[in-house]
Order: sequence, then C-alpha cells, then structure tokens
Amino acid sequence: MKFSLSWLKDHLKTDATIDEVAAAMTMAGLEVENIHDPAKALTPFSVAKVVEAARHPNADKLQVLQVDTIDGRKEIVCGAPNARAGMTTIYAPIGAYVPGLGVTLVEKPVRGVVSNGMMCSGAELEIDSDADGILDLPDSLAVGTPAAEVFGAEPVIDFEVTPNRPDWLGVHGIARDLAATGLGTFTETTIATVPGTFPSPITVTVDGDGCRHFTGRVIRGVKNGPSPKWLQDKLKAIGLKPISTLVDITNYLSYDRARPLHVYDVAKLSGTAIQARLGHHNGAHDEQLIALDGKTYDIGPDMCVIADADGQRPIGLGGVMGGESTGVNETTTEVFLESAWFDPIRIAQTGRSLSLNSDAQYRFARGVDPQSTRPGLELATKLILDLCGGEASEVVEAGAPVAGRADVSFDPAYVGQLTGLNIPTDKIAEILTALGFGVTKGTPWIVTVPSWRRDVDGKADLVEEVARIYGFNNIPATPLPVVGLRPGGVLTGQQAKARTARRALAAFGYSEAVTWSFMRQDWAKLFGGGDDTLVLANPIASELNCMRPSGLPNLLEAAGRNAARGFDGVQLFEIGPIYQGLEPNDQKTTITAIKAPDKSRHWQARGEDALFALKGDLMELLEAMGAPVASLQLVQGNNNGWWHPGRSARLQLGPKQIVAEFGELHPAVLKALNLDGAHVGFEIRLDLLPSPKAKSGKSKGALTISNLMPLTRDFAFLLPAEAAAGDLVRAIKGADKVLIGDAQVFDVYTGAGVPEGQKSLAVEVTITPTDKTLTEPEIEAISAKIIAAAGKIGAALRA
Repeated sequence: MKFSLSWLKDHLKTDATIDEVAAAMTMAGLEVENIHDPAKALTPFSVAKVVEAARHPNADKLQVLQVDTIDGRKEIVCGAPNARAGMTTIYAPIGAYVPGLGVTLVEKPVRGVVSNGMMCSGAELEIDSDADGILDLPDSLAVGTPAAEVFGAEPVIDFEVTPNRPDWLGVHGIARDLAATGLGTFTETTIATVPGTFPSPITVTVDGDGCRHFTGRVIRGVKNGPSPKWLQDKLKAIGLKPISTLVDITNYLSYDRARPLHVYDVAKLSGTAIQARLGHHNGAHDEQLIALDGKTYDIGPDMCVIADADGQRPIGLGGVMGGESTGVNETTTEVFLESAWFDPIRIAQTGRSLSLNSDAQYRFARGVDPQSTRPGLELATKLILDLCGGEASEVVEAGAPVAGRADVSFDPAYVGQLTGLNIPTDKIAEILTALGFGVTKGTPWIVTVPSWRRDVDGKADLVEEVARIYGFNNIPATPLPVVGLRPGGVLTGQQAKARTARRALAAFGYSEAVTWSFMRQDWAKLFGGGDDTLVLANPIASELNCMRPSGLPNLLEAAGRNAARGFDGVQLFEIGPIYQGLEPNDQKTTITAIKAPDKSRHWQARGEDALFALKGDLMELLEAMGAPVASLQLVQGNNNGWWHPGRSARLQLGPKQIVAEFGELHPAVLKALNLDGAHVGFEIRLDLLPSPKAKSGKSKGALTISNLMPLTRDFAFLLPAEAAAGDLVRAIKGADKVLIGDAQVFDVYTGAGVPEGQKSLAVEVTITPTDKTLTEPEIEAISAKIIAAAGKIGAALRA
C-alpha cells in the first residue's frame, strides 16, 4: 500500500514531515517498508533556457546549444529533435546522476565538441515515460528553479498491510489511526447524499450468496476524458497510470477510502436488469468472461458473477474485475455506477483459482467495510458529476449490509492487568473514541465496534488497541518473578528417558530421523490405524492425510528412499508421538527404531543375525533407561498383524503392560510399502515404561568389586520346546542374588538323546565369591539351588 504525504494531509491536519509520519506509523503497528522521495533524486536538476541552437559541425543529428543555467551560460551538445532556441527545459550539470539512464555525467567531447551538461527528457528524470525529446516547460519559469519544485515531486510511503486491517488499505483509515497517536487532527467530512433527478432505468438483484449488498445508479450526460491534474498526480505518485476520468475516480476511491467501485457503459449493456449471482455451468463448459485485462477466464460455479441480459450474459467477476464488453472509453456518455459488498472468502478463492489479482480483489478478499456501500456510491457520484458533468438517477439497491460486530463489555482496568500500563480511564476512552469506537461509560463500559474493524472481537482486542496507540514502548520493563528450581531437575520423567534413549541409540550406531506425524491412510491401516476420525481435513499433501498410529511406517519409508539411492542397511530411530484417537490421552510417545537389510557383498561371513542384534540393542537401551530388565517377560509372537508371526516378540511386565514390541516386519506389509528384504525394528511405549527407583541422593552408591576369582559352572537342562530361554535364565539368577553374577545360554540342542517335544539348553553360570574362596560343598549347595530354581519352571537337569 502506497500513499503520498499530500494525500495523507487531505484527511489529516498536520505539519509532520515524511520521516515523522513513518515513525508514528511504525509505533502504531504499521510496518513501513520504504520511503521514496523523488525530490532527493531531482536535487541536482534545475530550469534552464536555450539561448542559441546551432547544428553540430561533425554530426547532422546533433545540435550545439548555448544555455543559460544556474551555473551560468553553458555549451551543451544535444540530440533531441525538439531542441530549439528560446526553449525552457531542465538542465543536468556535470557530476549529476541521471536516474533514467543510470549514469553520472562527466565532461567529455561529443564528436569533437565538449558538452558541459545535459538537457533532460521526462523519461531520463523518471517523471513520465516520454523519451522522444527534452522537456518543454512554460517560459514563465525562472532559470535556476529546482526541478522538484517544478514537478511538485513529493515523498511516498510504502508499507505492509496485515490481513486483519483492511481499513489501512485506504488513506482515510491510515489518517484516523495517526490522528489517534497525536500526530494531527483527523478530518472527517460528512458524505452528502446526491439526490436523483430521474428513476434508474437499470434494476439490480442479488442471490445473497456471492454478493450480499448491491447499490447502483445511472449517470447520464457524462463527458469522459483525461482526469484533472490533481487526480492524475495522486495516482502517478503511487505508481498508478491515469486512464480516464471515470476509471481514475474509481481507482482514487479504492485507495482513498478502501472502497472499490466499478462503472459500466450503459450503451453496451444488454437489457435493463443487472444480476449478481454465482457462475452457471452450461452443459460441458463453464461460463467465460473476457476481462478488462484482455484475458479470457472460465467462471466456476463458486465464483460471483455480474450479469446482464436478465442474468444470462457475464459482464464482470464480482469484486475482482469488470468485463471488456461493458468497459467505458472516451465515447461513453452514460454509465451505471456499482458499489457492492462481496463475500471475502469467495473473492479470495476466485483470485487463487484464476490467478487473477486486482486492487478490488485484494481489498474485498480482506473484508471491505460493509457499511461503506452506499457512502461509497455517493462519494463517487459527486466526483463524477463534478469532473464529468451529467445528472444522476435515483439509487437502486438489492440485499442489505452485513451486520457488524457485537458490542463489547469492557472494564478499563483490564488494560493494566494485561499490559502493566497505568493509563487514566479518560485517556483510554479518548483513544478508543479517536479510533472510531463508541464508548458508553458504566459498570462495565459498553464499547461499540465500528463496521470497518472486523478484527475486533473481544476485550483483549480493545486492550491491544489502547496499548498500540498509547505506545508499546511505554510498557514497563518488569522482571519475571524468581522461581525456585524444581526438585529432581527441570526435565519430566518422560523427557529424561527420551534424552537417555536418544544418546544411547546414537551410541549404538543409529541415526535419528524426524518425520511427519501424519502419513498415507492406506499405510496407516496396515499398522492398526487409518480410522476416518484421524483423517486430516486439510492435509499439506494428498499422501499425508492421516495421523500415524505407529512410528514404524515413516521410518520404513525413509529406509526405502535411502535404499533407492544406493544407501542400504540404514539404522534409524525416532522419538515422537503416535495417535490412537481424538481424545487427549490417545496421543502417546514412542521410541521406534529399525534396521534395514544390508545388501553389500563381502567374502567374510555375515556375522550375527540382524534380529538378535536388534534385540541386544533393545535390551541395552531399556537397561540404560532404568527399566527393570530382569523382571521383563519375553513373549514370543505378536497379535499385531504388521509383525512376522514367527520372528517377533514382546517385552512385558504383565499381560496389560506391554513395554516394547520387536521383531521382523511382516512380508506382506513390506511388500505394500514396496520394500525388499527383511526389515527388523522395535517400538517402546514410553508411558508404559516404569520409572527407575528414586535414589536417596545425588551421589552414586559405593562400588563393590570382589577381589576373589570368579568361577563358572555349566548346566544342561531339559525343558519343553516352546519354553522361553529367558525364563530359565531369570530363574537361575534368582536362585542366589548375592553369589550368582550372571547366566548365559550358550547352546540349544534337539535330536538324539533328547525326548520328543523337548529341547536341551546349556547355561554357563558365573559365581562370584564375596568375602572368601568358596569350598566345594558351598559350590555344590549353590548348584543345588540352581537346579531347584530351574525345576520350578519345569526344567530338569539333563542326565
């Protein structure tokens, strides 16, 4: 959004400079992007008079001019075809930077004649586009008059408008806010009603969907030509090209009052009725419109159309752009003036769908003041009558203005509660009133929200308005209260476990991945999710449309992408949420890891099985997080269909407390994910993992190391084939928790000598003496305890 200083002063009585205006805007929350002051660029240039003009001795198309300048008489070589003796123009001295050429003038000969400066065209000074000849100015101008004074160049502010403040898209609204800051006095003029002298021959109707309120009138006997200089200067200053008086008036009010309008040539209308409706779908094709930009647009059924011929012929896209078929030109003598209010969401969607942006679309998409429809019509009518002549009809109207915001109950003490500012209540009322709010004092105050402030919805918004105008810089700097350290550190139990897991897995050689919390719905169904309640209403991509029920599929997909690029055998982990429903407790945090198959060939053996390597990592991780590893039950197989039924298991502290699941992924799932080879992984439910026992203090317990040599004893037990080796190891370790340091299975045997349905497990038991060397009877007593403990789970010593 741009505006010039003189334009601002049409609505604000102030002596402030452009820099003071920009500073006040910044403090009021308007983000100033740039200040363009063309007067600074024109500083070196001044008025000069050509005294003599003679042909250049060495060039037919050049002249040698004798020019009276601010620096005295100068000899200047000029190639402009319109240069002549007695001409008043603009002079550029040696050393001046010419913005239109992007060069700095230096003294140098031109075909043997030294040129001591330059005569300038409008394009070279960037005041217009004329480059055919040098400027021809009135003879009344005195030599040495600054060019900035001649052309009335004035500074222009360019600032960013936030989507919630459509009233800032008009200079009138900016002036109101600046006046509230104390920069000047706001000039609020009464908009007079222009009485109609005849009934309008054009009627209007609306469907109430795309267009809520439509007002219009016919103005006949107009003379459309170039707009007056004051109007052209305002539009040129902000970068708009003047077109004709009728069009320039609508552009002027769009920037002055944030009120877009449109004019139709009545002679080009078909019929006597104009209708605002949604687009029609005719057979296999949508309606089409050739817009004022010369392009043809397909009109969808969700776009607002302005149509004539009893609503059959589109003549404009409501709130976006008019049609070429009814555009005004220099022959126009009768116009229909439109001032309407269109639905912001629909206009925004139309602009995006058609990639069509205009000043009107930009404003309507953000919400034009719904109460400005009739006042905007009256303002435009008066300007047209003043500048183009003619007479206006009575106003025709369809629909009704959209209701404004509800009144807000407001306690002025709330300002201090939210901001810490100590502002007198009279000052609060003064600020709100200056911004256009109606204030009725009482207990509480009743504040009426103006129609142009669609962003104000409650008392917190009013506090923001008061603080913004009073000055955020006045908010006292108050330090936050000192809060004592939380016992046990700042991390929660789950956060501490997650940090420990992150470090441990990285040390094991896994790489951390951070993936989306959503995924494809069909993949989510493979992992027990994909419920329609967890489908996103507005996904960022069509393949990421459902909240994930597990961390495994995203890691598997990442492994697949790596493998497709030649990086197989990746080891990935992620700590993040999974979603089992819509309730708050349905979001769980998991620690998930996978190992992809390593397909590289090597002359040596493969090494250990990937599944057992994964299990080892899992057990070490759980131990690092303080889980009661010795108490965990390993249950082979898994009820969840994404695990391989014969190569998966779960770790639990009971049937209802499954701490982790691990194993090989089901081949059918891997095929659906387009993955080759056996992928293994695990998933830990962090909320089901018990916290380690709290320690009495920060210091570690005393280290106890026996100085006596440990000894080992081997045992071979017969037990049912389906029995878990972990149960046997756990029973042996529990036989004597003081002397038995470790127990490991080192052989599994089935075959000759082993009864049908049984297996033989060979276990190495490490016995560590504590205070003395064990005697043979003592060792035998420990062995007996081991055999007895094994017998309790159905294991018998093999003969």
